[in-house]
Amino acid sequence: MRGVNLPPLREVIARHGLSASKALGQNFLFDEQLLDRIAAVPGPLAGEHVYEVGPGPGGLTRALLRAGARVLAVERDRRCLPALAELSDAFPGQLRVIEGDALKIDPHEEIGAPFHIASNLPYNVGTALAVGWLAGEKWPPEWKSLTLMFQREVADRIVAAPGTDAYGRLAILAQWRATAKIAMPVHRSAFTPPPKVMSAVVHITPVAAPRDVRMTTLEKLTAAAFGQRRKMLRQSLKGVPGALDALEATGIAPDRRPETVDIAEWCLLARQLC
Repeated sequence: MRGVNLPPLREVIARHGLSASKALGQNFLFDEQLLDRIAAVPGPLAGEHVYEVGPGPGGLTRALLRAGARVLAVERDRRCLPALAELSDAFPGQLRVIEGDALKIDPHEEIGAPFHIASNLPYNVGTALAVGWLAGEKWPPEWKSLTLMFQREVADRIVAAPGTDAYGRLAILAQWRATAKIAMPVHRSAFTPPPKVMSAVVHITPVAAPRDVRMTTLEKLTAAAFGQRRKMLRQSLKGVPGALDALEATGIAPDRRPETVDIAEWCLLARQLC
């Protein structure tokens, strides 16, 4: 197998004088068995395109390459580029690295084919990136699945059920036209340096979108409602044109609070306003 004789990640990091940058939200994973488990979450990757954000020295990258994936990696930290270049040499034709800001890159434009996204996301931009991948009007998206490492608190918000404290806009965004589950928890001790919080890998796959529901309308409704989540819907939604009439038309009681409204009901409201 190509890459089979790669040196341990700790040796790579020491040789290149790398250390995790707090400013870039970096925390490195060295456990290659754990990394292989993360790379297995999307399913068989032989010949599949994978987009990775913030590979750092390439821990998850090497696991994805071992699985047979063709990886496009975007890295802001140029200190990590030599280590990634070594991986490219070890897996000829499988890895392309772009130095840049993932918030400014369109992966479909770069890859030109359907792809999976797998990443130990930098903590400081992870939620913004995930929201961008989930929020487009075009559905199904160009990505086949998202396998993403988050702080456990963020992961819980993504998979939260109605009626729980974690349930809100992020859960609705992730679940109204996709399935989201926690694939595995990851203890803080698995990282170098250990973060102050626990983490988890979330796996998201797209499903058919409800008919006649627009993303922009759903965003407007949930922004108003969860911006004042302790208020009843009649209060929090009164600034959204037509929303109170939509509550009456759908039979959703206006004295409910937004965290009690399930995703199907939010879609009913949005459909009334489209």
